[in-house]
Amino acid sequence: MLNLTRPLNAVAGQRNGARIFKYIIVIDLEATCYTRTVHEHEIIEFPAVLLNLVTGKIEAEFRQYVTPLMNPQLTRFCTELTGIRQEQVNAGVSLSNCLLLFDKWLKTVLAARNLFLPRTNPNDPTGNVAFATWTNWDLGECLSKDCARNQIRKPAYFDLWIDVKSIYMNFYKRCSDNLSEALSNMGLIFEGREHCGLDDSRNLAKMIVRMFQDGARFEITNQ
Repeated sequence: MLNLTRPLNAVAGQRNGARIFKYIIVIDLEATCYTRTVHEHEIIEFPAVLLNLVTGKIEAEFRQYVTPLMNPQLTRFCTELTGIRQEQVNAGVSLSNCLLLFDKWLKTVLAARNLFLPRTNPNDPTGNVAFATWTNWDLGECLSKDCARNQIRKPAYFDLWIDVKSIYMNFYKRCSDNLSEALSNMGLIFEGREHCGLDDSRNLAKMIVRMFQDGARFEITNQ
């Protein structure tokens, strides 16, 4: 278990003269996947957790299963990898409705804490909360392509995020192929099921807390 009694190196807001974020919204999407045949990936689980960097605690969570349209039948490989069952995606919502539900959740949790994403508040263009993912795939590729394919206008706030893997590699000077391996290298244990989007998000949040305690700076990486 992560020891949150370790002192944080700085109060969220300023570190070494640089602005940092008070909160991080961690996202780890799960999508349809296949063994041999080549198909476009469609989002089937959209999770997010709101992490308070000061306390190291997750304060809110969002999770929605999404019904794929192009290939609605999950492969056995996909179910075994992610643990997502056919009945869960059948009972899910369209991607457009999922984004509406997420937007409602996002506005609620941000307003309750006076938080602003980068470039969404003219009085605070830097923002005090940001999205974070493990690699650029989730928001830079998967969501963008799925929105384009479904002719959905992707919310502009998804255009900026923190690639935690990139920061991890630069800060610790080591390479890890996946989140579980990176956690292990840091002496942390993956809790839950790998490739479950919500569990992946929670574990990435745990990793971010440890990195923050060690002195890593979390800044937008894809500008």
